[in-house]
Amino acid sequence: MIRRKLVRPPEGGLYFSSPKENIKFIRSGCTMLDCVLGGGWPLGRVVNIVGDKSTGKTLLAMEAIANIYLEYDGAAVWYNEAEAAFDSDYAEALGIPFGKVHMTEGCSTIEELFDDIDSIVKKERKVPGLYIVDSLDALSDKAEMERGIDEASYGGAKAKKLSEFFRRITKDIKSSNICLIIISQVRDNIGAMFGEKHTRSGGKALDFYASQVLWLAHTGILKRTVNKVERPVGVKIKAKCKKNKVGLPFRECEFEITFGYGVEDEKASLEFLKSIGVQAKPTGDELRKMVIDQWYKIEKTFLPVKRKYGNGPTPQ
Repeated sequence: MIRRKLVRPPEGGLYFSSPKENIKFIRSGCTMLDCVLGGGWPLGRVVNIVGDKSTGKTLLAMEAIANIYLEYDGAAVWYNEAEAAFDSDYAEALGIPFGKVHMTEGCSTIEELFDDIDSIVKKERKVPGLYIVDSLDALSDKAEMERGIDEASYGGAKAKKLSEFFRRITKDIKSSNICLIIISQVRDNIGAMFGEKHTRSGGKALDFYASQVLWLAHTGILKRTVNKVERPVGVKIKAKCKKNKVGLPFRECEFEITFGYGVEDEKASLEFLKSIGVQAKPTGDELRKMVIDQWYKIEKTFLPVKRKYGNGPTPQ
């Protein structure tokens, strides 16, 4: 009898001690956030970005757009702007090549979202793609659109419809090499005595099918004084990856967002290096490499090097 040889992973828990080479990523626009995510936004996966108002959810989506075009030739981007409040002129002012983006119009229900994505994944595409839903909270369904505003609640129906949506679309997204980013608004978890005090719409389906769930929160407001006049010029954000199937979960980082500019990537990187006692002066790719090297060097010190099941059976 011939036994199949088992493929042995790297030593113990060190499997996640570096970005996975078998997964392609889109940079987030923040090196520290890329480390938290395990490499960036993964292609072929579903990603959920959750946050309160003005925490940079849409901004991170815009920076993902810029980076996929910078990293991959022939990349395609679709933007489902369900909230009808997106400012494309502002995006272009930030340097985002929004003229290349396919804006999905009239896609305001889950059924229409499914049809739109389904038509994309059925086409034979080899180049990476990015599909952004901004936001899940703004999507309705056909049943809600057809009934009176004073009739039955929509919450349970939406969760059920989303569950069906993900069951039918997830495998196609993976085979089409598309990263599906879904933006969600934070809601109070009314009546919660224990556990999470905040939640978001859509039920458990999104938690189950998303490879990454990133929560964003305010930690402060950046202010500047000019000629004795003080004005807010940005916000401080804490990002925590509460679910991660392409890296280690519950990692977190902090960064600043400057209005009219975006994420202060270099500042966040230098502050991280300073916090661990590394004095650095490089910029650009050299600084990025140093941050990633130091991040995973630290990660390795927390991971087990032993294997629970040894080296596996010897092939015969």
